[in-house]
Amino acid sequence: MKRIGIIGSGAIGAAIARLAVAADYDVLIANSRGPESLTELIAELGPRARAGEVRDAIEFSDIPVLAVPLVAYPELPADALVGRTILSTGNYYPSRDGRIAQLDSLETTTAEYEQGLLPGTRIVKAFNNIVAHHIPRLAASQPRTALPTAGDDADAKQAVATIVEDLGFDTVDAGTLAESWTFEPESGAYTAIYAASQEGFSEDFLADQGAPLAADRLRELLAASHRPDVAARQF
Repeated sequence: MKRIGIIGSGAIGAAIARLAVAADYDVLIANSRGPESLTELIAELGPRARAGEVRDAIEFSDIPVLAVPLVAYPELPADALVGRTILSTGNYYPSRDGRIAQLDSLETTTAEYEQGLLPGTRIVKAFNNIVAHHIPRLAASQPRTALPTAGDDADAKQAVATIVEDLGFDTVDAGTLAESWTFEPESGAYTAIYAASQEGFSEDFLADQGAPLAADRLRELLAASHRPDVAARQF
């Protein structure tokens, strides 16, 4: 039986939940507002999904998905996460998270910062370089669309890659947490790479239908990526 626990019911968390159900996973989803706030989403997802508390989602599967803002990390039950591999979908947005000096100074990547907030875990980044509405549109595309992953533990990274591939995507190993800036916001391998129209995406990204991006092309984009000026980041 395949199971996945998801913490965060926003656009990314819900998109992953929908793909997981379609891929015959049992899903337990949690958020900061409590199970009662998830009634509508659970009804949509069907009998393979249920709502629970955050600890329930952590314990439900070997690899919980974190789809919450950085600002919410201090509220997570860190003790329950110790020893686990975590699929992290998050990015640093100062308008939401506040200014974080270690990230603005490029002292650390967002992924390394997350790892520091959750000691004893194995953070693996995935689904953080694609906009939420492109996720269902590009899952199981032809050719298969590839997403990057990054992590410091090879076994953890492979386990996360298996989940991503189950959900309908190819994966490209983008290296360590220190190298994960290659697909952070404003890098060369961020959301616009999956756009059907670069101009249209810039004007109204929600209207863009998305286009498949094969693994070889993603590797090229990662190799050519530039480290963004994080201190100048506003969104």
